[in-house]
Amino acid sequence: MSPTMLSPRTSGDLSEVVVPRRRPYAWREVGLAAALVLPNLILLALFTYRPLLDNIRLSFYHWNISSPRRTFIGFANYLEWFTARDTGTVVLNTLIFTVAAVLGSMVLGLALALLLDQKLFGRGAVRSMVFAPFVISGAAIGVAFQFVFDPTFGLIKDLLERIGIASPNFYQVPGWALFMVTVTYIWKNVGYVFVIYLAALQGRRAELDEAAEIDGTSAVRTFFRVVLPQLRPTTFFLSVTVLLNSLQVFDIINVMTRGGPLGTGTTTMVYQVYQETFVNSRAGYGAAVATIMFLVVLAITLVQVRLQDRQD
Repeated sequence: MSPTMLSPRTSGDLSEVVVPRRRPYAWREVGLAAALVLPNLILLALFTYRPLLDNIRLSFYHWNISSPRRTFIGFANYLEWFTARDTGTVVLNTLIFTVAAVLGSMVLGLALALLLDQKLFGRGAVRSMVFAPFVISGAAIGVAFQFVFDPTFGLIKDLLERIGIASPNFYQVPGWALFMVTVTYIWKNVGYVFVIYLAALQGRRAELDEAAEIDGTSAVRTFFRVVLPQLRPTTFFLSVTVLLNSLQVFDIINVMTRGGPLGTGTTTMVYQVYQETFVNSRAGYGAAVATIMFLVVLAITLVQVRLQDRQD
């Protein structure tokens, strides 16, 4: 007998309402889904999770990469990093570079998106030129900007001298060197932010802009009260991705300054991992720095996701 449920009628009598049986669980569909997902999970385990676990395990060893012998030393690598004299400089460089790169890329990318969202002559070509640096190798861009900031015949030196300003030596002063690599990275990365913001601007609700225009709202107030709130999800997405990408910049620093001047003038945590592992042959210490950086990135990501959940 099929399952039934009693429900009252307006006339007071009771009648049976037939409830349809549940369809048997579709194991065939589950098997198909598993077959589609399993290859990706295997690749993720082999090329992401296993290297991550191997790196964490290696951080507890002293290992010269030129020798097969490894010595277990516990948390000694971590203690050495936290007490090292140059750790403060490396962390400060990472913080300054990341904050400046994120703010510079976001502000400049949004400004360009707002400008090139207008009906301008040749805007398609200009859009392509703005986006082009993003798809170029960071190493190639680093080589190009070495000539731009060259202290002898560079473009920046020539422009500053034309207006009567002495050009600083970007390769000898740590502060100017960090400024140089930050500007170079922003120039490369702004095209990515520009494209995402441009897509968001073209997908926003036009009737809100029209209503603000009818009310006589100024362009500045329209931007802050109408446009910017609609871009909030895009801004959150970009802040996460640009922040994570900025923390992992290596190629531009390696090509332009090799972490200098004065030893650690532009050394960030990512570049320190490379230096300790492949230059100083201290793979265990480099793995410890990489693990610390992974935990920092993970914490930042979790905080950003939590903040976004609260806003939603």
